[in-house]
Amino acid sequence: MKAWEENIRKVVPYVPGEQPQKAGIIKLNTNENPYPPSEAVERAWKDMEIEKLRLYPDPQAKLLVNALAKNYGLMPEQIFVGVGSDDVLAMSFLTFFNSKKPILFPDITYSFYDVWADLFRIPYKKMKLDENFHIKKEDYYQENGGIIFPNPNAPTGVEEEQEILEDILKKNSDVIVIIDEAYVDFGAKSARTLLEKYENLLVVQTFSKSRSMAGIRIGYAMGHSKLIKALQDVKYSYNSYTMNMPSILLGTKAIEEKEYFEMTIEKIIQTREKSKKELKKLGFSFPDSKANFIFATHEKYRAKDIFLYLKSKDIYVRYFPLERIDNYLRITIGTEEQMEALFHALYEFQKERE
Repeated sequence: MKAWEENIRKVVPYVPGEQPQKAGIIKLNTNENPYPPSEAVERAWKDMEIEKLRLYPDPQAKLLVNALAKNYGLMPEQIFVGVGSDDVLAMSFLTFFNSKKPILFPDITYSFYDVWADLFRIPYKKMKLDENFHIKKEDYYQENGGIIFPNPNAPTGVEEEQEILEDILKKNSDVIVIIDEAYVDFGAKSARTLLEKYENLLVVQTFSKSRSMAGIRIGYAMGHSKLIKALQDVKYSYNSYTMNMPSILLGTKAIEEKEYFEMTIEKIIQTREKSKKELKKLGFSFPDSKANFIFATHEKYRAKDIFLYLKSKDIYVRYFPLERIDNYLRITIGTEEQMEALFHALYEFQKERE
C-alpha cells in the first residue's frame, strides 16, 4: 500500500437495487411508483424557464417548504428539505448523532443506516426484531446516543403501532428519535401527530415513493424548530444549494395536486391487497405490509431460485442475501398488468418444478 492510500477513508458502501436499462422489463425491485407524476407536474416541467437555470436556486427552498408546511398544518420553521430522504437522513446523522454512546436501530432495516454510521464514525448497535419482524420496545430502553427506525419498516413492510412509538419516545427524552416514513402514505399512521408532544422527534418522508418523483430527488424532515435550525446550520456549513430549482418548482406543484396523489395511492393499495391474495394462492407467506411492496417467502422454493428465474423472464424483484432474510423477496407493487405478469411467471416457475 502506498503512503497516501493509508489516509483514504474506507467504508462498505450501500448497494442500491438494480437499475436495468433494458427495454420492456417489469421493474418491481426498487419500490418506485408505477404511475407517473400528475399532468400538472408535467405541464410545470414543460413551462419551466430554462433561462433561469443560470441562477442559483433559493438555498432555503421557501416555495417548497411553505407548500409542505401548509399541507401538513405546520410552520415553515418545522420543515427541512433535501435531495431525497437519503440526503435528509445523512444530514440528520451528522447533526444529531454526536454522542460517544451507540445509536440504536433494528437488525433488519434500511441498509443505509450502518453505512452512514460507519462513514461518520458513529457507534451503533442493532436491535434484533422479533420472529414477526416487529420491534421489541424494551430493547430501546437502554442508554444510547439516538434512535432511528423506519415505520413501516423496510424491507419488511411491517408497521409499528403508535403506542410503541410513543413509549420509545417517552423512554428516550434525552436523545433524538428519528422515524423514517418513506412508505407511510400507503396505509400506515404517521408519527407526525406526535410532534407537538415530543421536541426530540424528527419525522422524515420522501417524494420518491408515494408522489411518483424518485427521479427528481426530494426528501424532507418535520420536527421542532430547534431541530430544523440545527439541520440547516449543518447544511449551510456543508452545501448551501442542495435543492435545485426544478426540484423546488415541481415538488411544490406535486404537493398541490392532492386529488391525483390520493387517487394513485388508492390504486396501489388496492393492487397490493389483491396481490396478497394471489401470492397466498401460490404458496407464499409474508408479514402484513403497509408499504408499496410485499416481503414474501415461499414454503417450498428458495427465494434466490425464484429471483433468478424471474430475472431470466425480465421481471426484477429484490433479493437480499443477508442473515435472517435470505429466503425472502421484496416485491414492489406495480400496475395491475405488471402484477398479473408476475403471477403468471411464478405459476410457470412452479409448474416447471412439479
